[in-house]
Amino acid sequence: MDTHNTGQNAPSETAVETEPPPASWTSKLGPGLVTGAADDDPSGIATYSQAGAQFGFGMLWTVLLTYPLMVGIQEISARIGRVTGRGLATNIRRHCPAPLLYAVVGLLLVANTINIAADIAAMGQAVQLLAGGPAPLYAAGFGVLSLLLQMFIPYQRYVRILKWLTLALLAYVATMLVVKVPWAEVLRGTLLPRPRWDAAYLTTMVAVFGTTISPYLFFWQSSQEVEELRADPLAQALKRAPEQVAGQYRRIKLDTLIGMGFSNLVAFCIMLTTAVTLHAHGVFDIQSSAQAASALRPVAGEFAFVLFSLGIIGTGLLAVPVLAGSAAYAMAGAFGWRNSLELAPSTARKFYGIIAASTLAGVAFGFVGFDPIQALYWSAVINGVIAVPLMAVMMYLSSRPGVMGELVISRRLKVLGWACTGVMAAAAVAMFATMG
Repeated sequence: MDTHNTGQNAPSETAVETEPPPASWTSKLGPGLVTGAADDDPSGIATYSQAGAQFGFGMLWTVLLTYPLMVGIQEISARIGRVTGRGLATNIRRHCPAPLLYAVVGLLLVANTINIAADIAAMGQAVQLLAGGPAPLYAAGFGVLSLLLQMFIPYQRYVRILKWLTLALLAYVATMLVVKVPWAEVLRGTLLPRPRWDAAYLTTMVAVFGTTISPYLFFWQSSQEVEELRADPLAQALKRAPEQVAGQYRRIKLDTLIGMGFSNLVAFCIMLTTAVTLHAHGVFDIQSSAQAASALRPVAGEFAFVLFSLGIIGTGLLAVPVLAGSAAYAMAGAFGWRNSLELAPSTARKFYGIIAASTLAGVAFGFVGFDPIQALYWSAVINGVIAVPLMAVMMYLSSRPGVMGELVISRRLKVLGWACTGVMAAAAVAMFATMG
């Protein structure tokens, strides 16, 4: 059965206008902020570190390109959830062929589980760097902790934990501030890029795009808008409550602009830090976030090393539940299961079963000779396969009155959404062309 907000009675125009204003603009931040921050998971940190170490300032320009594209596609995913009152997978099930739905959701589950395994492994390695001891046991502890938090803390309290965890990303801003940066060169590399067309550069560029614009983020932000909708007794799906549209659209836009801006700022800081430290000292090959932290120690000092390592742990604690949760929302939407982090596990067994299975599988990989580098490679390949058709489906859904009512997306979002789809299609073609 579908579990979306059916709403009680629509609030009157007067009720909406007299609702007390939020305490601050930060109260408007939620799904977009958490989604953007989760994008900078330990796997993403490894990718950005490799880009900075291998190419110096030569990849900084990518964050300027990906920012508006991320904002566009994530705002579309948020609107699909808020306007319809249903998550992305449920909308695909209702309006698209079943084989497409099952293929996308199945591949997403596999890719997310692999990514969880790599992120958990990176967190364990980061603790090992800081304190010594067995990395697999640390990783297992983080995985179990993440699972327990998702299963036994109701959504409204749990999402506040996730919002606080986004502050872990400030470690990378701080790391950038403690190293010496030649800002004139940085500006030239960012604003006057000189892309290369060799296989190594193209492969890294594709990895950056694929890390930044990931399919699981679409499912997560759409589903979190539905969770927010359920949590507010006055709220309804926007296509049934036109008086709420303007305020909610402003909130979604602000939330997404800031969330994706935060995500890209952190990616920029990681690439910049590794460029002025590792690349400048002849360290060109970084295969994991923990290796990047370790390599920083002799060239940037103990403080930078500690900040970088702590950031890996904090971002992992944020990203693992987003990865597991987005897989569970996708599976639940595909098969019509009850789904909400506000529900007790006993009332949404299948939904929480996916969260548990993907998280514990990620933990188990750490004890069976798991190679996180190969895992991330295949995760990137899978994401490259599903990102383009999934974004095309999102564009179809968000432009169709039968789905969105009168609230089909604007021309601005259509341009950004199709531009993002085109860039990812080109990246996927480049990825497969450089494989082998």
